[in-house]
Amino acid sequence: MDILQSVEIWLKLIKKPQPYVDPNLDPVLLVPGIAGSILTAVDDQNGKEERVWVRILGANYKFRTKLWSRFDPSTGRTESLDPNTTIKVPGGRYGLGAIDVLDPDMIVGRDCVCYFHDMIVEMLKWGFQEGKTLFGFGYDFRQSNRLQETMDRLAEKLELVYEASGGKKINVISHSMGGLLVKCFMGLHSDIFQKYVKNWIAIAAPFRGAPGYIASTFLNGMSFVDGWEQNFFISKWSMHQLLIECPSIYELMACPHFHWQHIPLLEIWMEKEGCDGYPRTILESYRPGNCIDIFKEALSGNTVDYNGEMIPLPFNLEILKWVKETQKVLSHAKVPSGVKFYNIYGINLETPHSVCYGSEETPVTNIQDLRFFQPKYICVDGDGTVPAESAKADGLHAEARVAVPGEHRGILCEPHVFRILKHWLRAGEPDPFYNPINDYVILPTAFEMESHHEKGLQVTSLKEEWEIVTKDQDDLDDTVSSRKPLVSSISVSQGGSNKHSLRSEAHATVIVHPQNEGKQHVELNAISVSVDA
Repeated sequence: MDILQSVEIWLKLIKKPQPYVDPNLDPVLLVPGIAGSILTAVDDQNGKEERVWVRILGANYKFRTKLWSRFDPSTGRTESLDPNTTIKVPGGRYGLGAIDVLDPDMIVGRDCVCYFHDMIVEMLKWGFQEGKTLFGFGYDFRQSNRLQETMDRLAEKLELVYEASGGKKINVISHSMGGLLVKCFMGLHSDIFQKYVKNWIAIAAPFRGAPGYIASTFLNGMSFVDGWEQNFFISKWSMHQLLIECPSIYELMACPHFHWQHIPLLEIWMEKEGCDGYPRTILESYRPGNCIDIFKEALSGNTVDYNGEMIPLPFNLEILKWVKETQKVLSHAKVPSGVKFYNIYGINLETPHSVCYGSEETPVTNIQDLRFFQPKYICVDGDGTVPAESAKADGLHAEARVAVPGEHRGILCEPHVFRILKHWLRAGEPDPFYNPINDYVILPTAFEMESHHEKGLQVTSLKEEWEIVTKDQDDLDDTVSSRKPLVSSISVSQGGSNKHSLRSEAHATVIVHPQNEGKQHVELNAISVSVDA
């Protein structure tokens, strides 16, 4: 008995401390983008369930046999080719389990299958609690972003979160294509959105499409990881055959009616017969609305072998009709009164915008051969997947739009983004001086102003000082501290009634001191002299 009591006491001593919980926080619902939810295949005959996205062992085989699909225009659903399989999203941990680490079994290269993991960990530190103030919404990313089944599930989720948190309105945080899903819901069910949602924060959303990325996806497929990790995942060809039948991919095409600063193009170096009968090479360019015929021709012979049956998978014009209705929903969506919208988008990375196939030396001779050519990209600024121009063109009334240097998926792990979210969610100690747009804090440290009036002269002097504090300065070179202060001056004068007299004059000097331990001191000294009229 004494031994048991000793063990009990020991277990209590080593028990992990309870995590910090802030009961005053408003709930958060995380909504991922394409391929950001775990998918499981349920055998309708025996009820057996297995993970098909993401997995390592047998990944390609399970992907082809369980996830390959066909679009049904009568329902708008993409149905698995296996008639005995139903695709589901696991609901563990209040929806967070499906959007946290997409392959929980993976040890080596685990970072490449983390989705909202880092953000969830960070939010738990701020006092959020799973099932009380932190929830997730995973979904079948093959489907259209306006599929009624998905809309119904999201409506149910919002109501559940609202009730679980004691009737508090919700902060919805979406990433990538999840932003289109949320915008579709807002457009179709504005009343429900207004009832349950307090703030919507969209991160890296392709509001006007991801032109270069999607154009090459239709012709060459898509890989969700780079480098050696590709060996453990689905091949680009297998992914290509799935995405051809996914309305969600078609909904990410470049918006043809958007006034692009630089119009995204599909360019092809083609070999054609000239007037003289000799072959010549010309560069053909196609705008977003004119690419369809190229996709149709290039994929006209595309087929897959499914259990010995050759199934044609051309560019799907029925999906295209469906997508036109989705675009109408997105274009008419408005933020309901009482709801605040925020937009965070990635910058500073070369991002595919236009795509070019072939070259002057190696032209394309047959459009159906485009699938075997490697695309070359003409890039613009963005997050590596979504151009900044597309991500910030939300077409909504926004409280703020903030550009953050970062990669499309990696932006979910950025400390800068965490700091912005913490500020907008009012988590932790408030920081009234924080500026999310530039990610720094400006602290006023001194302010003095004096004014004297004597014998028709008005003399005013001003002295103001600030400290600029930013977390991004820790990695700067040590030589920064040895630099000299930057001094800048300006003088302004205003003439009097004649050219020989001055009515007023002002002089100001700004001194910016070198940074030291993440702090930068700024001084302003100004003086003005004016003559009474």
